[in-house]
Amino acid sequence: MTLVIKTAADIEKMRIVGKMAAEVLDMIGPFVKKGITTDELNQICHDYIVDKQKAYPAPLNYHGFPKSICTSVNHVVCHGIPSSKALKDGDIINIDVTVRFDEDLNDPNHVGGYHGDTSKMFIVGKSSPKTKLAERLIQTTQEAMYLGIQMVKPGCKLGDIGYVIQKHAEAQGFSIVREYCGHGIGTEFHEEPQVLHYGKPGTGVELKAGMCLTIEPMVNSGKRHTKLLKDDWTVVTKDHSLSAQWEHTILVTETGYEILTFRPDETIPQIG
Repeated sequence: MTLVIKTAADIEKMRIVGKMAAEVLDMIGPFVKKGITTDELNQICHDYIVDKQKAYPAPLNYHGFPKSICTSVNHVVCHGIPSSKALKDGDIINIDVTVRFDEDLNDPNHVGGYHGDTSKMFIVGKSSPKTKLAERLIQTTQEAMYLGIQMVKPGCKLGDIGYVIQKHAEAQGFSIVREYCGHGIGTEFHEEPQVLHYGKPGTGVELKAGMCLTIEPMVNSGKRHTKLLKDDWTVVTKDHSLSAQWEHTILVTETGYEILTFRPDETIPQIG
């Protein structure tokens, strides 16, 4: 396993691209409403990343993925492919954005650059009694991510992070998806280590200052089991229960953490 420790120059570039990814999620929020298609959301994000940010949407053509963002609706756990299906009142949707950018290059299609990876949950339309479970699931998942982030510091083990995330989600009667996880990130979209969202304290890779990784728990309202659809991308809950996910790109600092994809609506400090 090769763990990449970022240099000071790398970290500055990771801060730039992390901020860009966060800006995309801020930008797209007002468009998430009844009647819009996930394809339209994809196009708006694509145009913003390419035309305004002069960057590249990393999911596009990544191992054949056909779109620029992932849109996972209701019982879709992750890697949902944007389509012509319109959002309805009460739907929940995760929008997962990864921006690739290198300020030293004018060509956004360049294979290098640095990656900022983040996702956020949205509820479509007004809250209703039937969305109460969804709201609780979404809030619990975000809280679990925050608890995991707050564990990050040199010397912490990945098992410590997975444990606090799992414990919080399961205490609310929810389950943690185990087949998909967070990851190291930098000049590569996915680097070592794998960041599991369950585990035992004191186990796994030890964090070191200069590492960058994503924490992105997927939490189901029903059982944890998932199924991969025939498109080889879309992952759904086996029991058709709702699923939620939040994601941030995190830097391990000398004393704790820094959220590189921090947005103004966070309820956690950016640096801890």
